[in-house]
Amino acid sequence: MKTKNNPLTKEFDAVQFMREQRTKISMELSAMTKEEIIAYFEQRQSLTIKPSASK
Repeated sequence: MKTKNNPLTKEFDAVQFMREQRTKISMELSAMTKEEIIAYFEQRQSLTIKPSASK
């Protein structure tokens, strides 16, 4: 099977971004204790903006 040469270039590579973020978080968590990791995710959860269907 041949691959098509796409003349369009990507402005944003979602896979690369996800891998970079995963690596960044892994490095941060590797130096933390279990309690620090739990606190980290509890803090991040409170910062997350969740979408709402009602407006």
